[in-house]
Amino acid sequence: MPIGFITGQLATERLQGESRARAAVARDLPTGQVTFLLTDIEDSTGLLRRLGDGYADLLSDVRRLLRRAVQRSGGSEVDVRADELFAVFKRPAGALDAALAMQRSVASRAWPDGASVRVRIGIHTGRPTLTDSGYVGLAVHAAARICAAGHGGQILLSDATVRAVEASVPVGVGFRALGDHRLHGLPEPEALFQLEAPDLPARFPPPRTGTRSFADRPHGAERG
Repeated sequence: MPIGFITGQLATERLQGESRARAAVARDLPTGQVTFLLTDIEDSTGLLRRLGDGYADLLSDVRRLLRRAVQRSGGSEVDVRADELFAVFKRPAGALDAALAMQRSVASRAWPDGASVRVRIGIHTGRPTLTDSGYVGLAVHAAARICAAGHGGQILLSDATVRAVEASVPVGVGFRALGDHRLHGLPEPEALFQLEAPDLPARFPPPRTGTRSFADRPHGAERG
């Protein structure tokens, strides 16, 4: 039997196995209105250059902290790739709890060689379609773009999420309005908010969207 045929057959079997695994995970994910949370490590390439082989251990530690926050807040992990994590929550308040726990745990950890680890987090609420391979729809893209617009240590939320959690915001937590921004691939501008708590950094550069449809709203427009 030709080697190429064997290799191709093994690759096909591997892909089929991965497909079955994804379908099994998808069966347990929530449907209807859900809240997505995406995370990304800021300047992960710089950390890799600095730590070399030690970056793998750092990434494993970061993932463990993030996953623990998702589980303890009632969320489900959808996917993890490289330095990114994708989670979903049926309760939008759970996504906020997880995001706050993530930033606090990452900030309080002493990292190897004095490395500064900063995670950006994006949260969005919507009604995606759940398929055997996972979620599809604009809500997924919006969550990813909101995460990408943030800075390390920052938590960005969409207006849909703010409206969904306003009745259950923890004491001392608020939302700073950052204006309406155009996010790549989305048809309409998105109002972005920064989640704020007394023990988290509050000052960041403007969202990394490149363009803004309206000027930043005044502080009087803050919620919470």
